[in-house]
Amino acid sequence: MSSPVISPVAGRIGAEVSGVRLGGDLPAETVQEIRAALLRHKVIFFRGQEHLDERGQVAFAGLLGDLTTAHPTVPALNGNSSILDLDYSNGHKVDRWHTDVTFVDRPPLASVLRAVTVPPAGGDTLWANTVTAYENLPQELTRLVEGLRAVHTNQFDYARIATSDDPERTRKYAEVFTSTVFETEHPVVRVHPETGERSILLGDFAKRVVGLPADISATLIRLVQEQVTQVENTVRWRWSPGDVAIWDNRATQHRVVHDFGDQPRRLHRVTVTGDVPVGVDGRPSTVLSGDASAYSSPLAA
Repeated sequence: MSSPVISPVAGRIGAEVSGVRLGGDLPAETVQEIRAALLRHKVIFFRGQEHLDERGQVAFAGLLGDLTTAHPTVPALNGNSSILDLDYSNGHKVDRWHTDVTFVDRPPLASVLRAVTVPPAGGDTLWANTVTAYENLPQELTRLVEGLRAVHTNQFDYARIATSDDPERTRKYAEVFTSTVFETEHPVVRVHPETGERSILLGDFAKRVVGLPADISATLIRLVQEQVTQVENTVRWRWSPGDVAIWDNRATQHRVVHDFGDQPRRLHRVTVTGDVPVGVDGRPSTVLSGDASAYSSPLAA
């Protein structure tokens, strides 16, 4: 089998990988090349994977590592414990920048997202490189954030319900999402366990910086987030049915672009079990509330 062809999509993040038919039977050397591309480009894209079904997606993701359950609180798809059904066809919005599941002590290593149904226009996904965001911080801000820790939680921002396209459905979703409350204290800058790179660990689940007054904490989080999401750190992907995206959850944030109205948009996500983040000072993250061990325990692919 020939090696995959890897073509960068943007200057700081993202590459398209061609010449690969994804599945659970990929040779070990191909999987290694995919992992290397993921570490280098942070998010990688595969076109033309229409053959991949739920079982094949789970089998492929299992080649990248042990799998988590679908989500700590949101039910899995049709009893398949690994697949989270992301159906945005009926007004539900997740339109803020975030790193997946940072409210637990072991956020996912990576996510494998497969497009099932996408609108003919709109509904793109954006990713941001949190490593280059860190590397391009002003030196004075770098020194500050390296010593900070932030509390991440899944507690819902109920102000969103009033502005939702479907407030009742959003309220019910919030009840499920927060059925168990999780809080974890993470370093604001984590050290990547494989590359040694430093990256910013914030996003929408980060609610406050430890030891700072609420107003200063909110201002600082907003300031650093603006650095993360500068357009130079981002890539934008226009989905087609059968596309697959894989991102390094330890080095990225992402968000959906909600410009598709009530058109159908549905994707399936499988996540790979991650590690406990460690800060520049060597201190690991600490759990404040909630037991996520069932979520992070290895599942068979």
